[in-house]
Amino acid sequence: MQIAILGAGMVGRAMAIDLANKYQVTSFDLSKESLQILSNKDKRVKTVQADLSDYSNYVTLLKDFDFIVTAVPGFMGYKTLEAVINAKKNVVDISFFPEDALQLSELAKQNNVTAIVDCGVAPGMSNFILGYYNERMKIDSFECLVGGLPKIRTQPFEYKAPFSPIDVLEEYTRPARYVENNCIVTKPALSDAELIDFEKVGTLESFNTDGLRSILFTMPNIPNMKEKTLRYPGHIHLMKGLIKAGFLSSKPIQHKGQSISPLGFTTALLFDQWKLGPTEPEFTIMNIKIAGEGKIINYALYDEYDVASETSSMSRTTGYTCTGALNMLAEDLFTEKGVFPPELVGKYETCFNYIIKYLQDRNIHYVKTEHPTL
Repeated sequence: MQIAILGAGMVGRAMAIDLANKYQVTSFDLSKESLQILSNKDKRVKTVQADLSDYSNYVTLLKDFDFIVTAVPGFMGYKTLEAVINAKKNVVDISFFPEDALQLSELAKQNNVTAIVDCGVAPGMSNFILGYYNERMKIDSFECLVGGLPKIRTQPFEYKAPFSPIDVLEEYTRPARYVENNCIVTKPALSDAELIDFEKVGTLESFNTDGLRSILFTMPNIPNMKEKTLRYPGHIHLMKGLIKAGFLSSKPIQHKGQSISPLGFTTALLFDQWKLGPTEPEFTIMNIKIAGEGKIINYALYDEYDVASETSSMSRTTGYTCTGALNMLAEDLFTEKGVFPPELVGKYETCFNYIIKYLQDRNIHYVKTEHPTL
């Protein structure tokens, strides 16, 4: 079976290597450097340099492949997914673009395509878990706290990005939506800061980001839903300073006769500062709380950089959720046509259990606890 992976960044490379254990895998990217890193890590993966923004070429580019994984930057994600669907290929997507993927569902049905989107850690596993329990109980509230952070705290940001910095920066500027008493509430990103203690990492600060995405609309029956991002304390203050000074504005400014995008300029400056080293220790932490019917169900994740495979935790927790979903499609465990965020797949017990086991087999463990509501 032939698998194409569009994007050879840190997560894309991890997925290519994972899938190469079972399939013939080809990785496409414009960056020779990214493709060379992948080739050096695993010679089984074929690498092809390609301009993935040439969407008109996708039918030809993808004609020999059975399944597609899209791992391009968010600003390319929607058009990439649309082009893959027009090429009539089943696909799993982790590009986390800001547009509404469900708008492509009718196109997918017309092309007899199954597309699972937002299939990472959060969004992704958080959606799988919520979808599973939403099918089995009346939920009163859902909360997801999630973050990926370096173990070594380097001032001033104490943060490293496992993917494109621009995707992270957009999370800090896009208005955050959550659900309170059956109403969608919109607040600025970085708002409602809280300090929370975690057993293995100490105190982190949480803040609003627009992370609920599809479940705002697919789970209208749940009256209270919120997702918050986790960073080391002080990160919010720094990012608010950049915003106030205009460094994250997408509106071009004129400087010495040149038109400059402040956001593009800031992204370029932060690229090296936020770049996660190839063997740099880091961790992913997530805590999900689902309350209803007199009980609270928690799923907790703590995962670290894997020394043996030299794979970052964020690449593992994001990428292997996606490759698990692709294997699920390849084994015909989910065959509905259209565009599906993970909550619409995880509601099926067979699919939910498959993903949980797939991750456990790769030493990624979501620890479940349950107790009565106090």
